[in-house]
Amino acid sequence: MMSTHPPGAPAPRRLRKEPDERRDQILACARELFSSRPYGTVSNTEIAAAAGVSRGLLNHYFGTKRDLYLAAVSEMMSVPPIHVPAAAEGADLRERVAQSIGAWLELLERNRETWVTALDTTMTGGDEDLERILQEARDRAVDHMTEVVGLTAVARTNPELRAAFRGYSAMAEATTREWLKRKRLTREQVHLLLEEVLLHLIEEVLPRLTGAARASSPAAE
Repeated sequence: MMSTHPPGAPAPRRLRKEPDERRDQILACARELFSSRPYGTVSNTEIAAAAGVSRGLLNHYFGTKRDLYLAAVSEMMSVPPIHVPAAAEGADLRERVAQSIGAWLELLERNRETWVTALDTTMTGGDEDLERILQEARDRAVDHMTEVVGLTAVARTNPELRAAFRGYSAMAEATTREWLKRKRLTREQVHLLLEEVLLHLIEEVLPRLTGAARASSPAAE
């Protein structure tokens, strides 16, 4: 077959991915394999082949298989940020909560397998690294929730408020698992449950919780 490359013209250069793109490609392949099979049955060699890179390049970016696994789980738990409806746009508290929860559930439904695998992985217990990833994910969820409901500034000076939201976040994880994995709840039921519990927490429980904390503090005596 004759070459279509013009005589005398420089040879075409192969397109090379940027380091971040290559790293993301490896991570995406690792996430897919770890989502579909047990950790012990997936090798770095297999991940490298799926990503179209050498084993050496994979090790350069991630080191050990354990390091790559933790990076993949961390990414699975990192739900992208969701737009927060601003109060200035005319949305009241219930509308902001409903819109935010609806967008979150839509995102989880589109990434069902990844989310369920991440929850299954991090909820096994007994692994400090996985526990750290889970707690970091809950901290991000708390930051988002306090922004949605307009309590970011209050949360900075009231640790009991953040603790309550962390408990709500754990409940939200368990509830979505009942929906996406066990099929015991519908998406509409999950939405109703999360919305009503969060509103009750904000409007009824948190004022009493922070009041009790102030009453028991040394400064109040």
